[in-house]
Amino acid sequence: MGIIAWIIVGLIAGWGAGKVMKGGGYGVVMDIVLGILGGLFGGWLFGALGVWQGGGLIGSIIVAFIGAVILIWITRLIKKA
Repeated sequence: MGIIAWIIVGLIAGWGAGKVMKGGGYGVVMDIVLGILGGLFGGWLFGALGVWQGGGLIGSIIVAFIGAVILIWITRLIKKA
């Protein structure tokens, strides 16, 4: 997957995670960053659990979305502490 595809996946996943998690938004750039980092984290997590996330763009968006939701949750826990 090329860099443009990573950015698109990150944007979609970060935006969706921001909507699901509600609260203070992080902005478009941070949504993309959280989406891309979420994709990496989600890919690692799914691999560690032995779950096959499927292929293609939709599978990547779902994995990145789940990872981004977890990362947003973690960052909010850290901000509260």
